[in-house]
Amino acid sequence: MGRRILNEALRKIVNAEKRGFANTHLQPVSNVTSSFLNIMKYRGYIKDFQVHDPQRVKNITVDLLGRVNDCRVLTYRQDIKARDIENYRLRTLPTRQWGYVVISTPNGLLDHEEAIRQQVGGQVIGFFY
Repeated sequence: MGRRILNEALRKIVNAEKRGFANTHLQPVSNVTSSFLNIMKYRGYIKDFQVHDPQRVKNITVDLLGRVNDCRVLTYRQDIKARDIENYRLRTLPTRQWGYVVISTPNGLLDHEEAIRQQVGGQVIGFFY
């Protein structure tokens, strides 16, 4: 259920980027969606996002920068060990220079650079570039 919601949110972001919109509204959302967006914001792929009405039905407004080419969610579970993260990144992302793989670890949602730095593995959630 959570991965489907995240997939719909990321597809909406990609479609808004392709059409040249400055912002987009996401609904429904989950905590995983806000954590994924937080990683995208930290890495400079989106400008900002605001969560509206957290007590009831949430929606998120995302301010776009025009930098996202593609972002996807893996709808199946794929476990990855800490030593295999770099090989997975090389196979998944189009180039070495940009893009991030997001991994669900015991330390929370991390991108591949943080997971390698902390030496933790987990389940691959998705990627963006």
